[in-house]
Amino acid sequence: MGLVACGAELGFDTETPSESAAEAADDSPMEHAAKHLDPKYVCPMHPQIIRDEEGTCPICGMDLVEKLMDPMTGKYPEVALTSAVVQTLGVRTAPVERGTLWKYIKTVGRIAYDETRLAHVHPRAPGWIESLSLRAEGEPVQAGQELAELYAPAILNAQVDFLLAQDRNAADRRRVSADKARNILRLLDVPDDVITAIQRDGEARNRVPIRAPIDGIVTQMVARDGMYVTEASEMFTIADLSQVWVMVDIYESQIDWLSEGLSAEMRVPARPGRTWEGEVDYLYPELDPVSRTLQVRLVFENPDRVLKPNMFADVVIYGGPKREVLKIPAEALIVTGERESVVTVLGDGRFQPVDVVTGMQRGDEVEILSGLDEDDEIVVSGQFLIDSESNLQASFQRMSGAQ
Repeated sequence: MGLVACGAELGFDTETPSESAAEAADDSPMEHAAKHLDPKYVCPMHPQIIRDEEGTCPICGMDLVEKLMDPMTGKYPEVALTSAVVQTLGVRTAPVERGTLWKYIKTVGRIAYDETRLAHVHPRAPGWIESLSLRAEGEPVQAGQELAELYAPAILNAQVDFLLAQDRNAADRRRVSADKARNILRLLDVPDDVITAIQRDGEARNRVPIRAPIDGIVTQMVARDGMYVTEASEMFTIADLSQVWVMVDIYESQIDWLSEGLSAEMRVPARPGRTWEGEVDYLYPELDPVSRTLQVRLVFENPDRVLKPNMFADVVIYGGPKREVLKIPAEALIVTGERESVVTVLGDGRFQPVDVVTGMQRGDEVEILSGLDEDDEIVVSGQFLIDSESNLQASFQRMSGAQ
């Protein structure tokens, strides 16, 4: 009995194979799949319309065109272009290189008082203000300048004790040493020259001077003639403007570049043509929950006091060089919101998009952390059309696989 195909013996229909077993054995699995890949018919205007046979688009009525899927592709299929198409699209390429990227941050800041150079003037004993020398806020003062005079019973009593301590022959001399009595007056903020004058004249003074502790500008003035004040009363606030703070907000993605001590440069619209140099003084511990920025404090010298608090300033913070980084032209990067990619050149008119992980971006260059190797060739012009074509082919493949 002759041999009968197992399918025929079981009663199934059999078809003549399109190629011999020997020919099929010579093909790789992908080449074999390409030979038997069914064409799809797509609308040129509506690529979401895909059919297994010829016809017209139900949306616009155009004839569907045949589109063969490329089985050699994965997530982002290759795109093959003729030299004429490459020239028409204006495709330009560039190599992936290693080099140096300079880290610097441009931002806008606001000038503020240096809070370490603020002096708050309080009385050391309750009393009454007399002979007020200042008349308004904003007046400049110098260290040691008299601001007002204070009559305080506690200070007057301390002077009497000091004078009694100086008189060794006094029968009713209180049991306090001269040094202790002098220190009590100092603790009550009586100036040393006034203590010396009291000792020299042998007389107590009803009023003692209140003097400015530092050079600066009077930014707050509560004291008035005849006012009763206590230790909690802040009579004057004086700000030293020879050094100022500049508060800037830094985006979350740039925080890693920052550290205390970095150099900074500042310009202010109010003083065109001038530049100030300073440094990063402090990075605050938390981000603003609304703007998602980190507040950073810079310090700048202001010897001529031309920088005024609440001025706006253009600030550049220099983070130094980052050497031997893999970088590409910024124009080559495709950013969709879901991924970052570039189009690589495979040769012979073939191109393929690849996903990349980017680092810092400075000017027209972008750091590549992964996805590319040195000397890879990438497309810097026309890459968006190539990427769109690759995504379209990937959609065809996914739909073909689902069917």
